[in-house]
Amino acid sequence: MTDTLVVLVTAPDADVAARLARTLVEEKLAACGNVLPAVRSIYRWEGRVCDEQEVLLVLKAPAQRFPALRDRILALHPYEVPEVVALRIEDGSEKYLAWIVQSTC
Repeated sequence: MTDTLVVLVTAPDADVAARLARTLVEEKLAACGNVLPAVRSIYRWEGRVCDEQEVLLVLKAPAQRFPALRDRILALHPYEVPEVVALRIEDGSEKYLAWIVQSTC
């Protein structure tokens, strides 16, 4: 197990996701962000089932940066209750995992 995370964040469109990614990388809260288009989200909200097109932002960050990363996403995101889910990276390229940490120092 490593001390690095993949953080998943859905957004209403690619522009919002890219702005989030750029801000979070510039502020060294995440090493990088990938914007994946065409995510179809089906979820329950305020008593009804919704079916919406979204994009997925995939961030990589050190686990120690997660509280600040999460708080910044919550502050910047246009949704009332944005998805912010962190998954620990079990293993990976040692050089890449080191780069994630170095890029956020």
